[in-house]
Amino acid sequence: MPQTDARPATLPDPRRWKALIFIGLAQLMVVLDATIVNIALPSAQRDLGISDGNRQWVITAYALAFGGLLLFGGRIADLWGRKRTFIVGLTGFALASALGGAAANTAMLLGARALQGVFGALLAPAALSLLAVTFTEARERAKAFGIYGAIAGGGGAIGLILGGLLTEYMNWRWTFFVNIPFAIVAAAGAVLVIREPAEGRNRNRLDVPGVLLVTAGLVSLVYGFTRAESDGWSSGSTVGLFVAAAVLLSAFVVVERRVKAPLLPLRVVLDRNRGGVYLSLGMAVVGMFGLFLFLTYYLQIVLGYSPVLTGVAFLPMVAGMITGSTQIGARLMTRVPARYLMAPGFLVASTGMFLLSHIGLDTSYPALILPGLVLMGLGMGTAFMPAMSLATHGVQPRDAGVASAMVNTSQQVGGAIGTALLNTIAASATTSWLTSHAGAAATSPAAAKAVQFQGMVHGFTTAIWVSFGILVAAAAVAFTFVNAGRPGAAAGSDTGAAEENEVPVLVH
Repeated sequence: MPQTDARPATLPDPRRWKALIFIGLAQLMVVLDATIVNIALPSAQRDLGISDGNRQWVITAYALAFGGLLLFGGRIADLWGRKRTFIVGLTGFALASALGGAAANTAMLLGARALQGVFGALLAPAALSLLAVTFTEARERAKAFGIYGAIAGGGGAIGLILGGLLTEYMNWRWTFFVNIPFAIVAAAGAVLVIREPAEGRNRNRLDVPGVLLVTAGLVSLVYGFTRAESDGWSSGSTVGLFVAAAVLLSAFVVVERRVKAPLLPLRVVLDRNRGGVYLSLGMAVVGMFGLFLFLTYYLQIVLGYSPVLTGVAFLPMVAGMITGSTQIGARLMTRVPARYLMAPGFLVASTGMFLLSHIGLDTSYPALILPGLVLMGLGMGTAFMPAMSLATHGVQPRDAGVASAMVNTSQQVGGAIGTALLNTIAASATTSWLTSHAGAAATSPAAAKAVQFQGMVHGFTTAIWVSFGILVAAAAVAFTFVNAGRPGAAAGSDTGAAEENEVPVLVH
């Protein structure tokens, strides 16, 4: 009798592929929200009378809450249960979205964005860790993470399209309200379909000092880069925030080494492969955010595209990501070591970035922008999928939530840093170019407009060149640090795969 009772626990969950649909839907909602509001921001600013100084907070409030609380959210998922955390995250995200859509003033909108970040920090690591504990067989895991990687990678561009459509044909408020049906369907599906393995629960108490230190440290870091954009890199407030971040995060490491039940067990990040994934993924997202940010402005302001056409222009990148993730990454992940997918993937993406660094005032979309976007999508899709799988592969089930949170933390913090860093570089390059060409602008209004656009394009291309360099560096990090073999190599049987997933590997 005990044998027959134990047997079903070792078999794959028969509803796992249905579960993937609802996990993927929740992830799509979170990723969409990172870009959908960008397109709607000018309309929301006019409607609510948001000042130019405060408009950045519509983006930053979300990034600060999300990036600062992700590790806390990952550990809550481990302690409280991933399915429960997933459903609470979905419910809270939907309510915060309703609040944002109904916002009557600036404070209400900023509060709603911060709340979206808080509940997103619960939802995102719970979704990824549910995927990690649901799919344990190597080939199925590769396919599931391929689909998930395509959603995570392509969702941002889909957000640009949807944001354009909703803003242009309905109202900016619908960029918030659209989250509600996503959340309802995903939550209903989670209740009916998702089943979480009970043995993966972490029963230890929550590390409160760790939560406070890492949250304050990450918020200081992200806020420091945001202040650098407006106040400059050498201002007292910027330097002070960076110093505070360094002190707080160093104290966090000290606490995690000594506390009995750490928020972030150092075994999770000291593993050579996972550490390499977190670092290279964060760097790649820094470069990728440069592309989204500057190409969106370039297409709308310089080439005169509408919001909808701008979103459609990104579709080839989405197609490239889906192809790279599901057809290249997923098919090769069980045959090729991860670094032979990640490093070439980042290099292919950097080639696309190299092409896009050559944009001008009248660049042809089919001749230059289209191939650049396709290469960018293919490369990122190929690299992201094995990166996401490896980030949770081999981790103890009780640490799956926090390992998943580190993936999201590296992406969110990387994106916030990328936005501030590359914005500052672009603005500085534009200012110096306009200063050196001030004489040409004085000849006529038409010449002044042309010079203004040329300065803008010069700033964009300068920042895109930096993004190119960061992507090449991400490829070098992935190739140097990530040395795991094929994920399925040691899993000749289901038993072997299970054993491999239960034993963490530390690199001292």
